[in-house]
Amino acid sequence: MGFIVRVLVNAATIALAAAFVPGLRLDGVVPALLAGLVLGLINALVRPVLLVLTLPLTLITLGLFLLVLNGICLALTAWLVPGFDIDGFLPAMLGALVISVVSWILTAFVSDRGRVERYR
Repeated sequence: MGFIVRVLVNAATIALAAAFVPGLRLDGVVPALLAGLVLGLINALVRPVLLVLTLPLTLITLGLFLLVLNGICLALTAWLVPGFDIDGFLPAMLGALVISVVSWILTAFVSDRGRVERYR
């Protein structure tokens, strides 16, 4: 259940980023859901490898290179998903920033089991 909720959160944040960031285009609900699934898989499988490979550069830039890495993961998602297009690297980085912030806020309220939790 938690995996499905995370895919839905990813899809919603991708749709929100496509609505607000110029250069990101999304052709409907199905590409959004597919992009949410693919982005989740990329973040789970590819991103850790990229993090290890780029660790010296991330340390030198005091972590700012992680924004570039998130943009690369989003661009890879757009390359794999038909109906989700990115016009360049700057829209990919801005879209990744929007997706990261909104996803972080939304997943703060969802447990690993997919239940909505309130913090007191």
